[in-house]
Amino acid sequence: MLNQTDRTELFHIYYKRWITVYKEGAIRKVTMAKYLMTQQWLEKLVPNLCLCHITRLTYQQLLNDYAAEHERQTTMDFHHQLKGAILDAVDEGLIDRDPTRKAIIKGKTPREKKPKYLNQFELHTLLSHLNLAPEINWDWFILLVAKTGMRFSEALALTPKDFDFTHQMLSVNKTWDYKDDGGFLPTKNQSSVRKIELDWQTVIQFSQLIKGLAEDQPIFVHGDGKIYNSTVNDILTRRCKSAGVPSISIHGLRHTHASLLLFAGVSIASVARRLGHASMTTTQKTYLHIIQELENKDVDLVMRSLSGLG
Repeated sequence: MLNQTDRTELFHIYYKRWITVYKEGAIRKVTMAKYLMTQQWLEKLVPNLCLCHITRLTYQQLLNDYAAEHERQTTMDFHHQLKGAILDAVDEGLIDRDPTRKAIIKGKTPREKKPKYLNQFELHTLLSHLNLAPEINWDWFILLVAKTGMRFSEALALTPKDFDFTHQMLSVNKTWDYKDDGGFLPTKNQSSVRKIELDWQTVIQFSQLIKGLAEDQPIFVHGDGKIYNSTVNDILTRRCKSAGVPSISIHGLRHTHASLLLFAGVSIASVARRLGHASMTTTQKTYLHIIQELENKDVDLVMRSLSGLG
């Protein structure tokens, strides 16, 4: 890239070439779309900023301008996506010093967010209000995600041959490209390829539901294969309202599944494997609030045990 670049090149042009060279083909489409969105924001906020004019002051002002319209976490993501390109430009001698050093991340006050998960009573209530028809429908999809903790794209990609009813197992080995033109895609990472244990009730239900279906065709996707996340979330929202429980998303069912397992005393390692997380660190970060709550209960239990000694 150095041969094609000089210090006076516009930053947004350099950044666009940088993501083409380093990111295109190396990251998932959905992640690439975020980098391209960042590039569009550069064109909007700093259309005339040259590489040689990027200082700590100009960079901080760029972050501040972006933060005026975005929440803090989104601004943090924006900063991280820019930082890789800027550090490469510093290494190439196009920028004198690292302008991202000690950057202050600001942002708008977060909007009130939906609850991320349901408690055990609320989940039971929700499941009792599902329309579980004799044939596969989206209510069955909601039930299966709640009982397995699968990602939306993983559940969409399920075919009859992924079910091993004899051993009460479900194989997760692919995803469905619902954000584009449909079709099977690899899983998010290698850890996402896994087998999930099923309870006997789910085994009996789905062994009847998928009987006679094509072995290698997705059971929840039909026609042109185009599925919208919002369609299934709307159905779930209606079911939540009907059940009188907080409205959550399909991804919230995944959080609910993990939360209930942790509160039931299942180890973080087992939950991480079941969810297909790349490492236990991901699980710990995502469910830190629950883990801390459980640790507080553990402290109470320890103190009660010790007080009985002597």
